[in-house]
Amino acid sequence: GAALGAVALGTPADRLGLGTSRLGLRILGGMALGAVLLLPAAVRSGSVPILPAGLAFAAVAVSIGEELAFRGALYAALHEVGGAPLAIIGSTALWTAAHALSHPPAFLGAVAAAGLLLALWRWACRDLVGPVIGHMIADLAL
Repeated sequence: GAALGAVALGTPADRLGLGTSRLGLRILGGMALGAVLLLPAAVRSGSVPILPAGLAFAAVAVSIGEELAFRGALYAALHEVGGAPLAIIGSTALWTAAHALSHPPAFLGAVAAAGLLLALWRWACRDLVGPVIGHMIADLAL
């Protein structure tokens, strides 16, 4: 998590989507994103959290680091080069590729869908707070 987050070092907070305006709404939006990301678990039989409680801190750290790297620094760099379409598609594609080693192939479609949802939120709201919160909720529960 920390290594991924280091990618964003030196990038202004507003460029990362981490400004403080409408923070309450952005937090609420993140909770809604988390609920949407949990829908696959809700339909899974015997849907109980898989993550052991002792790994919660690591899950939060990784969630924050991944969001700072993929929807923060990478998204901002791609947006600067090719606008929103490149930022959304590029960050989603690289996010999915980064998860190919840690997730079964059958799960990569869900990973890509989650990445696309978070990237679209980043674009539509110019916000990274929501994706960070949504990602943390999903990682803690899945």
